[in-house]
Amino acid sequence: MENTKILKLRKFNMIMGGLHLIQGIMMLFLATTVIQNIAEFQPEITQLFIQYNPVTQSLETASKVLFQLPFGILVALFLLLSAAAHALISIPKKTNEIYNLDLEKGINRFRWFEYALSSSIMIVLIATLFGMHDLVTLILIFVVNASMNLFGLVMEQLNVGKDKKNLNWGPFVWGSIAGIAPWIAIIIYMTGNPNLDMVPWFVWAIVGTYFVAFNTFPINMILQYLKVGKWKDYLYGERTYIVLSLVAKSILAWLVLFGAMQP
Repeated sequence: MENTKILKLRKFNMIMGGLHLIQGIMMLFLATTVIQNIAEFQPEITQLFIQYNPVTQSLETASKVLFQLPFGILVALFLLLSAAAHALISIPKKTNEIYNLDLEKGINRFRWFEYALSSSIMIVLIATLFGMHDLVTLILIFVVNASMNLFGLVMEQLNVGKDKKNLNWGPFVWGSIAGIAPWIAIIIYMTGNPNLDMVPWFVWAIVGTYFVAFNTFPINMILQYLKVGKWKDYLYGERTYIVLSLVAKSILAWLVLFGAMQP
């Protein structure tokens, strides 16, 4: 692997990390000091449980509020995690060497761990916008979405050095199934609304953006493994991941933050 490509990729990571950092700081500033609607938008996270009603002599579903979700701060954290990941693989010498050695094998473990955290935070935030406030449900959505991304890491690990005729697509398939599950839950909540025509436009924008983003990442992986055109070079696919990450996360973060600003 040429040193010039590695150096360019390192600078590219620094630039993209800086763009994530600037946006994250801006959002944190807006969410804590400037825009009151964002600071006040803190969905109540609840716990559902069964309790005995002595009057009706039956078990009934009850709930209690556990805490308020700092929505605006978590939107900022979504971008700040990405900035931290870019810094981790481009600034410290040791982790940069690990990153470079992994790329030579066709792996980027840092990418998948960061996606597992940041995208899972975002899917939880989107779920709360659709009215999913039960803690257990949100934990399961977080874990399932994180698992989807970790399947991506397993896909890379299992296919080191393999040609496209001998690839193991199992992790890709199972990861795709895991990734669909949270959206099935969100759609069920969404379609429970009898007045879908009253759903604000930004909600549909969030769904559409996430759907497009959801599909572009696996498409990039497919092109990498089938070695189509420029994707024959693993580094080209790596740069594409980085660009997709910035574009998708930026659009999603601002849409979700705008959603929090609504009455």
